[in-house]
Amino acid sequence: MEKDRFISIIKDNQNLIFKICYSYCSDSENRKDLQQEVLMQLWNSFSKFDGRVKISTWIYRIALNTAISYYRNDNKHKGKKVTIDESVISLSNFEYFPEQDEKIVMLYKFIENLNEMDKALILLYLDDNKYKTIAEILGISETNVATKIYRIKKILKEQFSNN
Repeated sequence: MEKDRFISIIKDNQNLIFKICYSYCSDSENRKDLQQEVLMQLWNSFSKFDGRVKISTWIYRIALNTAISYYRNDNKHKGKKVTIDESVISLSNFEYFPEQDEKIVMLYKFIENLNEMDKALILLYLDDNKYKTIAEILGISETNVATKIYRIKKILKEQFSNN
């Protein structure tokens, strides 16, 4: 029962997970490892989810924290792989394919160069999250979210105009 509920939640939010992994890791093999790590962290934390926040907020928080820490500790993860039974969940059928639009590809390349916090902020913003939700996920004030998003948008706009 819990496994089925978890799979359903992951399938409903798989694009969110993929976007985060895609933004934090451009290499497809490493991205698969990161996706697997995110899924493991979500599964390990699933029994602790108490419903005080929306499920998507909870997933964002775990996925972003996992993505940020996963590559900070890159040496720790080298050579360490755990397989997940493909019947449990497959992240290979995402509907989100930024390669389809040249400008979107360029945007994600620019986002990839942002620092970890700014990257998380802009991903949440691009997913139409409200400032309050972004603040909850990242543990910062709504005012700080607004200020940072304004600055990030300005940086991204400059990068687009220079290309």
